[in-house]
Amino acid sequence: MMAAAAMLFGACCCNDKQECAATDPADVVMQNILNRKSVRSYNGEAIPDSVMQNLLRAAMAAPSGMDIRPWQFIVLTDKSQYDSIFEGNGNMNKFMESGAIIVVCADTTVTRPTREDPDGPAVTMPNPMWRDDVAAVTENLLLAVEAYGLGACWTACYPFPNTMAPVRKTLGLPDNVIPYAVVPIGYPSTENSPKDKWDPARIHNGRW
Repeated sequence: MMAAAAMLFGACCCNDKQECAATDPADVVMQNILNRKSVRSYNGEAIPDSVMQNLLRAAMAAPSGMDIRPWQFIVLTDKSQYDSIFEGNGNMNKFMESGAIIVVCADTTVTRPTREDPDGPAVTMPNPMWRDDVAAVTENLLLAVEAYGLGACWTACYPFPNTMAPVRKTLGLPDNVIPYAVVPIGYPSTENSPKDKWDPARIHNGRW
């Protein structure tokens, strides 16, 4: 897994350089995607800062409509906060066992000149594509987690008012920022296997 992570982030950690060079990057990427799974049990071990930085770097490499990049991230490691942040959330056990939690947030507005007047003053307006952008960010994050041999679970926050409210209040989010997903990350405490979701029946060639 660490070799896969190294290749994905542009650095080879193989001891045998010849072996490393022979590894097909496409195979490494495909295997990482197919191995991704939801992990809900962790051993509580802390995650190195350098790894966390690379996870967030991978997340921010996601595509973004009109290059707005509405994503914001809150990284949590202080478990004493969790009761107030995730009050009423049924996922407390996996939160407490994780090495860190990343709350993926989205700025639902954008401030820039309008398309009609690209040289005019900046105007604050709704960003209709923020959901797509932060979904892509979250998936990038999960794939990077898999590459490092870590586990994670995409836990929905948006669009549930009862789940969003304590997160928003405790973390002091501005009105225009939505807590989209809560992602506990950690070293798995049990063996986890990916699901084979390949289904040719869902593929339509040419038309439905």
